[in-house]
Amino acid sequence: MAEIIKESFERLLKEQNIPNELYSKYQVKKGLRNEDGTGVLVGLTRISDVVGYRKDAKGHVSPSKGHLYYRGLDVEEILRHAEGKRFVFEEVCFLILFGHLPSREEMDKFKAVLSHRYELPTHYLESSILSFPSQNLMNKLQQEVLMFYRYDKYDPDSTNPFDILEKGVNLIAKIPVIVCYTYATKIHYFDNQSLIIHQIDPSLSIAEQILHLLKKDGRFTPKEAEVLDTALVLHADHGGGNNSTFTNVVIGSTGTDLYSTIAGSIGSLKGPRHGGANLAVRKQMKAVIKRIGLDATDDDIRMIVDKILNKEFNDHSGLVYGIGHAVYTLSDPRSELLAKKCEEISIEKHRHDEYLFHKRFSEIAVEEIYKRKGKPVCTNVDFYSGLVYDMLGIPEDLYTLLFVIGRTVGWIAHNIEDKLYGGRIIRPATKYVGEKMDYTDESER
Repeated sequence: MAEIIKESFERLLKEQNIPNELYSKYQVKKGLRNEDGTGVLVGLTRISDVVGYRKDAKGHVSPSKGHLYYRGLDVEEILRHAEGKRFVFEEVCFLILFGHLPSREEMDKFKAVLSHRYELPTHYLESSILSFPSQNLMNKLQQEVLMFYRYDKYDPDSTNPFDILEKGVNLIAKIPVIVCYTYATKIHYFDNQSLIIHQIDPSLSIAEQILHLLKKDGRFTPKEAEVLDTALVLHADHGGGNNSTFTNVVIGSTGTDLYSTIAGSIGSLKGPRHGGANLAVRKQMKAVIKRIGLDATDDDIRMIVDKILNKEFNDHSGLVYGIGHAVYTLSDPRSELLAKKCEEISIEKHRHDEYLFHKRFSEIAVEEIYKRKGKPVCTNVDFYSGLVYDMLGIPEDLYTLLFVIGRTVGWIAHNIEDKLYGGRIIRPATKYVGEKMDYTDESER
């Protein structure tokens, strides 16, 4: 009986295909991308700005050094002034949500609010997490976020911007805890490991809390916390056009609840072309190191890069994961900042040779891609994030979930901003290019 599915699908492919030239004919922008690779403008924002190229008066695009701004502040500058601070991610959350850097008093009060909201509802751990383990933690997190609709003490369907803010702050505090507890549950039920559940420590920052809950002994070094804090800062937002944030705004524009929009964003981020890319990089680099070793010559690296580009190595996709970005051209500031932290933690962990190999590999890959395509590319944030997480002792299951933890604040801020100043359901159009037909009676088909 299943043959009808296969046969009908094959007929669909034959009779209903859309030739590529029709996209040009009707000026349809695939992936909402312009011909020069820039994104189609779909909104206005004051939250963040992603700068990766310059446009002259005639609209011609030229490469430039990359910059990422949160509320007009360069992220590089934020992190430069953050040396020695414990709660940089929390400070950035405040900045993104409220539009200004907090005073000491504001920061203390905001941190107290987050700390108070770390706690999960009574019996939530036992009834929702421990009783329903899942092998896929991104799907599980979607379920848990939707579950919080039920636990909303006020009106879970309210889309009033202030109510969205209140619910959002609650999720910013609770999602890291849920992530850690769902992972502990997963490895207990499916990997036969001991179930270790640490109590929440309200005195810790979000980065510290994650490490405390994940580590079997609950201990971590100041450098580990600093590096993870930096990673969360760099993932906090990336403009309104990235797939998961745009997904959030599209869903939110219908007037649905915040929990549905966040669950939708998590589903978007799960994809390997978006949040899952850091895991693809990690798998690629492990395969490369296994093949040629950390002591490989530059010629060895060039050979393996060519094999990847020729679809002869790794997953045969022809893609060097972690190299290239839709906006950044000469440099991705997130990658450069994370690379510095990666080197610092690699020294503490006695794995400096791995960092140096990644650095050499990226430089050669950038050269080889430029030779083939004639356009500058750079490492993106995913190139170093997987290596950083591995050095922090964070398992691969959680790589994309850490992205969720960082990006939740951006999703919430854009959701609120669209409600305040957009206010219309997002409803673009498509061009019908099929043929009109007359209905055929069943006896004549």
